[in-house]
Amino acid sequence: MEEDSLYFYHHNDSFGEFSNLYPSPIELDGHTWPTTEHYFQAQKFISDETHFHNVLQLSKPIEALFYSRKHQSAVRSDWAQVNDGIMLKACMAKFKQHLWL
Repeated sequence: MEEDSLYFYHHNDSFGEFSNLYPSPIELDGHTWPTTEHYFQAQKFISDETHFHNVLQLSKPIEALFYSRKHQSAVRSDWAQVNDGIMLKACMAKFKQHLWL
């Protein structure tokens, strides 16, 4: 099974287009997100408009990740229960809106 696996992480490496850091904007929940990582990180702050919009405005996806780590105390209380569904929603939007992927 290991030989059938495909590994990717960095958006500029082989298969990087599958990474959440890859610059493929998505339209989701009334906003245009530069990457799926931006969307995912912003959802941690769904009840905090300031943090939510701060993540949306960041230029790089890694900045979104670092921002959410820095503001961990503001992350929604149900994050552990909802994060997988949110990532699925973001990835589905990415691949439906960018069919060439």
